[in-house]
Amino acid sequence: MTVADFIGLRGTRRFTSTVPNTFEEAQACAEAGIDHLSIWDELTPTVRAVAPHIFINAALPMSQYVTKDEILRAAMKAAEAGADSIQTPRSLEVVEMLAKEGLSVQGHLGLIPRRSTQVGGLRIIGKTAKEALTLLDQFRRLEDAGAFAVEVECVASDALDAIRHHSNLVTHSIGAGPSADVVLLYLEDICGDVESPPRHARAFGDLLTIRKKLASERAKALREFRAAVVEGQFPGEEESVKMSSREFGLLKEALDKH
Repeated sequence: MTVADFIGLRGTRRFTSTVPNTFEEAQACAEAGIDHLSIWDELTPTVRAVAPHIFINAALPMSQYVTKDEILRAAMKAAEAGADSIQTPRSLEVVEMLAKEGLSVQGHLGLIPRRSTQVGGLRIIGKTAKEALTLLDQFRRLEDAGAFAVEVECVASDALDAIRHHSNLVTHSIGAGPSADVVLLYLEDICGDVESPPRHARAFGDLLTIRKKLASERAKALREFRAAVVEGQFPGEEESVKMSSREFGLLKEALDKH
């Protein structure tokens, strides 16, 4: 998949996206046929190596890259490592800077958790017509700045469904309903590896139960290992190798002379 593919197929079908954190997770995504991966920029070389044909969107951590120069250098490095697009929740000025350098940029609108105190906490955005129209204005400004796509987080589903028809941005929904071009869900939520999943998540597996069982088995094995050593039951005959009786006899003779 390419940027052109997502733009060209916009509105004709839905794509899938998730967030792998390891080589193994990225490999599983590739084998499952996931269309789009959102990752931290530093994972780009690893993920690209295992998923050569999947669209990779590299996110730049706000706390790690602060100045415009740092942001641009990180974006260029990620693109050189194989990222198809760069995601940033930063200002329109930053989006424009990256786009002017020829990079494909994805913005982030709706609920941005690290800025949630500005909108009254972790909540759904766009439940009123006024707020939905404000979101539409943000869509248009983001598009004017040069972005080609936007992650829309925790937005009223009907609001996004209405707004997307008035924008050319490729929309990625996480907690914003099914109408977006790309449906994003964290891998932990997909696999059922979260104690208290968000409302918008659905578990398609039960890794949490398996992980708890693994942790229980690990703890049990460690306790039994310690007890066996303390009680002199390990290592036993089966785990030990002895000298031949002849060689042991020669050793005892030699030791007796010392």
